[in-house]
Amino acid sequence: MHGSPHCAPPSARNPSFELNGALLSRTQVLVLKRLDEAALSTLLDRAEQLTGHCLPLDDDARRALIAMADGDGRYLLNMAEQLQALPGTRTPLDTAGLAHHIQQRVPLYDKAQDGHYNLISTLHKSMRGSDPDAALYWLARMLDGGEDPLFVARRLVRFASEDIGMADPHAVQQTLAAWDVYERLGFPEGELAIAQAVVYLATAPKPIAVYRGFNAAHRSARHTGSLMPPAHILDAPPRLMKDLGYGKDYQYDPDTADGFSGDDYFPHDMDRETYYQPTRNGYEAQISERLRHWATLRARRQRP
Repeated sequence: MHGSPHCAPPSARNPSFELNGALLSRTQVLVLKRLDEAALSTLLDRAEQLTGHCLPLDDDARRALIAMADGDGRYLLNMAEQLQALPGTRTPLDTAGLAHHIQQRVPLYDKAQDGHYNLISTLHKSMRGSDPDAALYWLARMLDGGEDPLFVARRLVRFASEDIGMADPHAVQQTLAAWDVYERLGFPEGELAIAQAVVYLATAPKPIAVYRGFNAAHRSARHTGSLMPPAHILDAPPRLMKDLGYGKDYQYDPDTADGFSGDDYFPHDMDRETYYQPTRNGYEAQISERLRHWATLRARRQRP
């Protein structure tokens, strides 16, 4: 399934992206995995046997040639063919001579298919797993493969909101700043700002409490989407609205003794729900204490 990192032919594309589910279920899919060093070495040996000529390389250069193939047997054979066609002396080339005659292969990375989704997912999981070293490695792999740095920047902003949230509210600011720096500086200077943001995210606490709370609120909203807000918190500029009870007994929180009225802001026909459940990680530890204090005040003031 691997072709050119820039434009893979239709036959080399991942069928998971190119075929619909009905057709895919009736198709036998063969996954072409990258060749390891031993397999590439065997392939090179067979090529030499078929041509009757050994490649003009010393041992170090031969190992370097295999490494340059990056698991791609076709690319290895193409390079071997170039070396076999070199004119002049058959004195074995060292690694420097090899580099002079053979251009370094662009890392295998299809920005539209497998490489794109696999590596951004791996970067995401490395940061979630608090591993800044692995995260920097996968970031470098993506950028070296030609990924758009602004795509990575957008994903980092999403990560800051989804995985970190209120545990470190500065995370979003850091990612937006990295995005802005790259747009101002461009390549290559701006890449360092993205790397800095990756390290910041990888070393920040990650409770995903806001993400889980928002998803839970979405589920409730879909089931209770027609319920009206409680009348006491609605504005009532026309007299008719006041006669209907809009705004009646509303308490302005800043004017209360504790700066907290304890009012119920959920619809009257809906039980109170707890969506956001902060952890003890990072700044959420302080938020947790504050919410616990407000819950105590609310229960005391709503007690008959």
